[in-house]
Amino acid sequence: MNNLQVSIEDVPLNRFHQWLTVRSGGGSFVDGYVLSIVGVVMLQLSSALQLDSFWEGMIAASALIGIFFGGFIGGWLTDVAGRKRIFFVGPVIFVLSSLAQCWADSALALFLLRLLTGIAVGIEYPVATALLVEFMPRKYRGPRLAALALLWFAGAACAYLVGELILRSGVADAWRWVLASGAVFGGLLLLVRLGTPESPRWLLNKGRQAEADTIIKNVYGKHFSLANLPEQAEEHKLPLRALLHSGYGKRMLFVVVFWTCSIVPVFAVYAFAPKVLAALNLTGDLGSFSSIVITLFFVIGCLLATRLVNVMGRRNMLICSFLFSGLALLGLGTYNSSSGALIVLFFSLYALFIGGAQVLTLVYPNEIFPTEMRAVAVGIGTSFSRVGAAAGTYLVPAALGGIGVANTLYAAAAITLVGLLVSWLYAPETRALSLQEAAALE
Repeated sequence: MNNLQVSIEDVPLNRFHQWLTVRSGGGSFVDGYVLSIVGVVMLQLSSALQLDSFWEGMIAASALIGIFFGGFIGGWLTDVAGRKRIFFVGPVIFVLSSLAQCWADSALALFLLRLLTGIAVGIEYPVATALLVEFMPRKYRGPRLAALALLWFAGAACAYLVGELILRSGVADAWRWVLASGAVFGGLLLLVRLGTPESPRWLLNKGRQAEADTIIKNVYGKHFSLANLPEQAEEHKLPLRALLHSGYGKRMLFVVVFWTCSIVPVFAVYAFAPKVLAALNLTGDLGSFSSIVITLFFVIGCLLATRLVNVMGRRNMLICSFLFSGLALLGLGTYNSSSGALIVLFFSLYALFIGGAQVLTLVYPNEIFPTEMRAVAVGIGTSFSRVGAAAGTYLVPAALGGIGVANTLYAAAAITLVGLLVSWLYAPETRALSLQEAAALE
């Protein structure tokens, strides 16, 4: 094979790609862990710190607020300072903020530390996904990005397992050690990421051709060079302000709207699953069992989407995901007084079908923007989608009491169907394209 004719996007997976998947995916695992761990000990810490309802809500929402700011900061820093440097910011913050939570002695201190943790999570989204996508061959790009959503769920599940083990250990102030446990996983992530190279695409974008060429040779072999890297020529580079106009403004609108529409019902309904299920007359052991089943279907939905993202294509998967999950929510609203089995079925179908949109929140923004704005686009999508998630989570209790469970579910379905309309109008197909082709406006 003549290496001069082979794009690095068409090479087979090698050991470096596998290791980079662990390095980037580890960030998603830790994100899920540190975000979920506070829920395990909310009852204990609320009692220990004598929290009122205001501070309970603020501490629960603090990470979402932090993600909003972290997305902006992380996207900007990743494009300005480089992927490699910012790749270590999140793990360092995870270690320091988790350890500090062990000594938090007030509601304000815990709020600020959880806010800092959320900022670190927001930084992780753009840097980990940008670095992964800029090295990954096109055939594996979608599935590997989609798999990050699965690893988030794995981290969340691990948080509940580890948290329960520590709480049952009999250690004094066990809730503090539960919160501090995130430092262990943050430290492991930091060690795993040592030795990660800079993205050749980012280096080329900054005019550092010699460094980019050296990294390509180290990763792919001495017979590879910049000639094997499909990337925009320097004279065609677009300024960052292009994100706000032309075709990229429309693409940014698409990403923000579909990302928001995909997670608002998930955060709003799933965060209050016991309340929603109780309003649907599923209480006690049946309600607990139903919550477990629905969570399992969220995981299955993401797993199936990871396997099918190259088979169905991005556009078809997104449209089908919004269509069928929206219909499931309509079914829940329509048959809200039916048998428990039917309600759990509709809930499970929603969880199953929304998996496609969930995994594409990490795939689309990394594929449809060029190198100089890729991380910023992911950061903006992360930030604005969390505003919607926070608003949806805040409004659910009021909606259940004010307009009833049926209308609340109809509102969630309407949001999902907005995502369907936007996806139908603007979602491109990028399955078989190189990153340069996928990011091109024409």
